[in-house]
Order: sequence, then C-alpha cells, then structure tokens
Amino acid sequence: MDMILHAIGHGLLMAVGMFWQTGWSLVLGFTISAVLQSVVSADQMRRAFGGGSIREIALATVAGAASSSCSYASAAIMRTLFKKGAALVTALAFLFASTNLVLELGLILYVLLGWQFMLGEWIGGLVLIAIMTTLVKLTYPSHLAEEARQHKEESRGHQHMSMTVDGPTWWARLTKPEARIRIAQNFSMEWQMLWKDLALGFLIGGLLGALVPNGVWKALFLTDAPGWVQVPVNVVLGPIIAMLTFVCSIGNVPLAAVLWAGGASFSGVLAFLYADLIVLPLLDVYRRYFGWRMAAYIGGVFFVTMALAAMIVDLAFTGIGWIPSRDVDVQAQMTTFSLNYTFWLNLLFGAVAAYLFWVNSKNPMDHSHHEHGHDGHNHDGHGSHGHEGHAGHPV
Repeated sequence: MDMILHAIGHGLLMAVGMFWQTGWSLVLGFTISAVLQSVVSADQMRRAFGGGSIREIALATVAGAASSSCSYASAAIMRTLFKKGAALVTALAFLFASTNLVLELGLILYVLLGWQFMLGEWIGGLVLIAIMTTLVKLTYPSHLAEEARQHKEESRGHQHMSMTVDGPTWWARLTKPEARIRIAQNFSMEWQMLWKDLALGFLIGGLLGALVPNGVWKALFLTDAPGWVQVPVNVVLGPIIAMLTFVCSIGNVPLAAVLWAGGASFSGVLAFLYADLIVLPLLDVYRRYFGWRMAAYIGGVFFVTMALAAMIVDLAFTGIGWIPSRDVDVQAQMTTFSLNYTFWLNLLFGAVAAYLFWVNSKNPMDHSHHEHGHDGHNHDGHGSHGHEGHAGHPV
C-alpha cells in the first residue's frame, strides 16, 4: 500500500511539474490567440470559405491557425461555417488547422518533447489537411452532407463567443482603446474552456508516467519489432489510445510525453497527438451536430487521415535524420525545480495572465451582443450573419 501511495504522490508531483514546465508557454500562446481573435472577424471568415478551392482551403487553414485551440470550440465554429454554406472540406480544414497549427500547441510540444515534435505537429498539420482534402473530394457524400446541414441538433457543452473589435482593418481594431478589454475577455474565455482538459491531461500523464512501467508501453508499441511492423501498428494504436483517454486539444501533450518515454515510436506519438479530434466526447458532438451517419463519416476520414499523416511525417523525418533521441528522463525533468529560465518566464507570464484576468473581471463579457456560441446563434435568438450562398453545396 505504501508503494502505491508513493507512486500516486509521485504521479501528482509529475502532473504539477508538467504544468510548471509549460505554464509560461500556455500564457504566451493564449495571449497571441486572444489578440488574433480580437481583430479577425468570424463573419469575414464565413464569407471567405464558401467553396472548396485551394485558395479557400488555404484561407481556412490560416484562419484556423489563428483561432481557438480548444477542440470543442473549434468544432462549434466548424459546425457554424458548414451549416452557413461553407464547403465541408473547407470547414474541416479550419478544424484541423485550429487544433494542429496553433502556436500554444507547438510551444508546449517544444518544452515537453523538443523541436522535432513541434515541427512534426506543424508540418503534419499541413499534411493532415492535404490528405483530408483528397479523401473528402474522392468520397464526398453529397446526399449525406445535405442531410447533415439540415440536421436538427442538440445544443450543449463548450461555447465559443469570441469578442471582435469593430474596425475597417486589423490594425485599426488592434489600436482601439477597447482592444485591451477584448483581448482580456478572449484570453479568459480560452482558459475557461481549456482548463479542465489541461488539468485532466496533466493528471493522466503524471499518473500513467508514475504507475505504468515502461515495459508495458514497450510491449504495447512493439518497441523491439522491425520498423516496417512497428510504424503501421503504432499509427493505428496512437489514435485508439487518444480516443479512449478522452483528453483533447493541448491537454493530450503530457500523455504524449509519457508514451514517447515509454517506447512509442515517433509515428505513434504523432498519430496520438493528431487524434485529439476523434476522442469519444467529440465524436458525440459531431453526432449531435450532424447526425450519426455524418459523424461516422467524419470519424472514419479523420482516423485514416491521422494514421497516414503520421506515417508520412515519420518517414520524412527518418529520411532527414530528425527523429529525436530518447535520452531525456521525463520523470526527472518534470520533478526537478530550480531557479532557471522556466522560473523567470513563469513569473513574467504569470503577471501577464493575472493582469488579463483582472481586466476581464472589471469588464465581464456581454454575451447578449456577440455571437459564435455553441449553436452558432446570438443569445438574443437571432442567427449569425454568415454566408448563405452556394446552393449547390460544394465539397
């Protein structure tokens, strides 16, 4: 019993250590995201994403990278884009970009796993969108898509009510006096949506790192098998583990660090990271948005996309010698505290976070005048002013 209690205590210490090591990067990423959300109009995004051309997919990718990193909030925006007339492939490109190309995800990967995983996530995000686009264009279910647009849905769960400053250009919006308040409101909203996923991710990562022997991970991920066997098995196991752990968005990075330290291949960890969009709660969100048939289609396309992308990035990184070594002791790294750069960065960005929370407390968000809630409607009952065109419902 003492050994179990000691292991649990060590796991909790690891969880706290993971938060300590990544805290400054989260604040920095959320601050930049809040700034971008304050100056980028969602109405403009919806008008720009009507079709499925390369240009529109590229615009959706850029907009996604500049938006919320919360998987649930991104799914809600994707739903609004699609139901307001955007092509399915464009809406899904936005969803992939918002959960794979955002700055805060890259920063936390850099801190916990190194620059190779950061690049693997960002480059892989573009590969994901390319593969998904190809799959959707080859298999586009037009009747199913029309049925999904008309599906009567339930509305509950995470909300995304980004507050955007009015103005003709992004610079004019950013330099307005109320921009500071909008940034603070969006920053606070982002934390409110993500803190549970982050806490759960750190807790699961810490406990699994302390309680599960590395031999279990080595056996599960076929560490001693030849690469031609290990890589395909790992890119399938990664998404399955992600689906079953229920942790999405950047909350799954701590567990990814544990999997890597335990023996999972580079491709397996990448596939796990990519699969934050098919955790079981999110699959249920797709079902409520679009019906179970479209949810199954999205889940199937995403699973294949994530496995193929992880395999392609792994092969490319192996070819150029970018696969990271395993000489880092994750447990020691996460349980060692000192007055190093992490301490001073946490002190600095902790002050930034405290200031933004204080500004938000003095200027609470007025939900009655701004849109982009979970169901895509304003709180006064009127629909969003999105793009309604494209009667042919392009891919």
